[in-house]
Amino acid sequence: MMDVFYNKQGVGDVLIFPIAEGKRNDIQTETFGDIVKITNGAGDVLGYNIFQASQHLQIEQNGKIPLTERLLDQIKAIFKQSGLHDQLDIDLSPKFVIGYVTDKQQHDNADKLSVCQVDVGSEQLQIVCGAANVDENQKVVVAKVGATMPSGLKIKPTELRGVPSNGMICSKKELGLPMSENETGIYVLDDSYETGSPFKNKSASV
Repeated sequence: MMDVFYNKQGVGDVLIFPIAEGKRNDIQTETFGDIVKITNGAGDVLGYNIFQASQHLQIEQNGKIPLTERLLDQIKAIFKQSGLHDQLDIDLSPKFVIGYVTDKQQHDNADKLSVCQVDVGSEQLQIVCGAANVDENQKVVVAKVGATMPSGLKIKPTELRGVPSNGMICSKKELGLPMSENETGIYVLDDSYETGSPFKNKSASV
C-alpha cells in the first residue's frame, strides 16, 4: 500500500505525496495553485506537496496515511481544478499478500537458492528464495513488486544468478514480527489464511 504524509502541527497544512526518491541537489519544482510538483533533472516526478490540504481533502489522521481510492480520487480532483494534468495511475492493490507455493525447483546456478512458483490469487509469480525451509504446498507471506519492507527496502523485479524473480517470500524478521530465538527461514502460515488475500497477522499487521 502506498502512503502519504500529513502533520499539521509539525509541518503545516500540507499533504506530502512521495512518488519516487531523488537527490536533494537535483530537484526542481513547479507550482499549480496549491500544488507543488517536484521533479528531478530528467523530468521524472518525485512527488507532490498539496498546500491548504485540509481545505481540499478529508484528512482524519496525522502521520503516515494509507493512500486509498477515496483519497486518490480527491487528489485527482484537486489536480484537475489546479490545471495539473498529470495522470495518477497508481496501483493501490495490497502489496503484502498470502501466497501458495505451487512448485519449487533447485536453482541451476546456486545450491542454496530455490526457484518457486507462487500463486498470489490474481497471478502466478516466480520468486527466487534462499530460505532452507521453503517448500511446495506452503502458504507464505509474499511482498509483491512495489512493496516497501519495514526496513525501508523496496521490492523490485530482479535477477538472481540469471533467473528472474518478482517479489519476496518473507520471514517474520523481514516483516518486523516477533519471533523466537531459534526461528529461521520464511514465515510458513497455516491453512486458515486465504491465498491472494492481504496479509494481516493475528497479532500485527503489515
